[in-house]
Amino acid sequence: MEPRALPWITVAPDAPYFVTEDGEPWTPIGQNDAITWPELAPLFHRRDVAAVERHLRWLADHGVTCLRLMLEYAQVRHRYFDRPAGRPVPAMVQLWDDLFDLCGRVGLRILLTPVDTFWTWFHWRHHPWNSANGGPLAHPSRLLLCPATRTLSKDRLSFAARRWGGSGALFAWDLWNEIHYGQAEDSADCFPEFIADLSQHVRTLELELYGRAHPQTVSLFGPELVQRPDMPMRDPIYRHPDLDFASIHIYATGTIDAPRDTVTPALAMRRIVRESLAEIRDDRPFLDTEHGPIHSFKDHRRTLPEPFDDEYFRHLSWAHLASGGVGGGMRWPNRHPHVLTAGMRQAQRAMTGFLPLIDWPRFRRRTIDARARGFHGFACADDRQALVWLLRRGRRLSDGRVDQAIVTDRTDVSLPMPTGRYRITPWDTITGRAAPASDAEATNGALRFRTTEIAGDRAFAIHRLP
Repeated sequence: MEPRALPWITVAPDAPYFVTEDGEPWTPIGQNDAITWPELAPLFHRRDVAAVERHLRWLADHGVTCLRLMLEYAQVRHRYFDRPAGRPVPAMVQLWDDLFDLCGRVGLRILLTPVDTFWTWFHWRHHPWNSANGGPLAHPSRLLLCPATRTLSKDRLSFAARRWGGSGALFAWDLWNEIHYGQAEDSADCFPEFIADLSQHVRTLELELYGRAHPQTVSLFGPELVQRPDMPMRDPIYRHPDLDFASIHIYATGTIDAPRDTVTPALAMRRIVRESLAEIRDDRPFLDTEHGPIHSFKDHRRTLPEPFDDEYFRHLSWAHLASGGVGGGMRWPNRHPHVLTAGMRQAQRAMTGFLPLIDWPRFRRRTIDARARGFHGFACADDRQALVWLLRRGRRLSDGRVDQAIVTDRTDVSLPMPTGRYRITPWDTITGRAAPASDAEATNGALRFRTTEIAGDRAFAIHRLP
């Protein structure tokens, strides 16, 4: 029997999260991957499709729901999507045919972005869009401005929409990876028009072909918002009327991009998610679509020790979710080899197990402060539900990890919630198991409850009782 086609994903009508077209909650749990990296590389020329299918099934078994992928990964010269410019490479089309088919079968979805702007820029001398190679553009500093290059970008999106857009395995379009003023002669003035043109082009085509359209976003290298506050980038990224959700790449300088401990990066993630939510004026979802130790890996050529990296990954994931982001964010591996560790997969499975404890399609969250002595509090809530994650302060190992051998005694937690009685379900973020639930009363606008012993961190799902 043929498996049922995956339902499409859409933004929840009443909350800043995602649902399937059937109304079921859906959360992107996953990471960035690439068609040249070890786990997907065997798809090229169909060298070992069965091995890739086994890997994708293993991912699904570990709670992964989504992969962020670039249609063309330009780090190497033999993965250009069109060569010459405007003519898709048959081997690449076959690779993507197979990948969409496999993801549809195992239940994974793809956040697809058409252009790898990073390697396209640095390897421009080889790229088919370069005028020296028969393309229309002399230098990538005009990627956003050149009409002929705009046509190539839209043609690539059209090809993908026609060939794979009918599949529920396509979660959403990241219409342009890391839009940057350097791609427009040091100006962000064109961002709104550029985004509108690509967005309306894809949506019009999908509505014509399928009667509906996949969600859309455009990503930005987050540190640029701090480094170039003079550039008008916040409005098109967080509030563009044609985009369905907002996303940035959270590479906080000196913390997330080069971690020395596993707690400070989580605090940076909380701050950036909160700042991003404050920029959004409607109920669109927000999620990180790239994070990780990019400076440590790319510039210092250092792969983080696995036990440290596993904890750093888990802490960033829960900081993102508990601060109001959708899912745990999407790590760029920044490891050698360029894959996530088994510990990171366990962390993803543990988070996926927690998700049913929150009624996401009706969770109209706002960021709140949760207080507990000896812990950093990460929390979001509405009038019926709350999500709290506590991360212990201080007492770290010499390598910067939290000392799990030190167990904190029962701790009092307080957070602002309307008067009423609540059910509190603790969640172990390492084992992925719930502890026995308890009830507590909120009075005078504050909910207070006492935890059991906590080693390093603990998450809590909180629901108001009838």
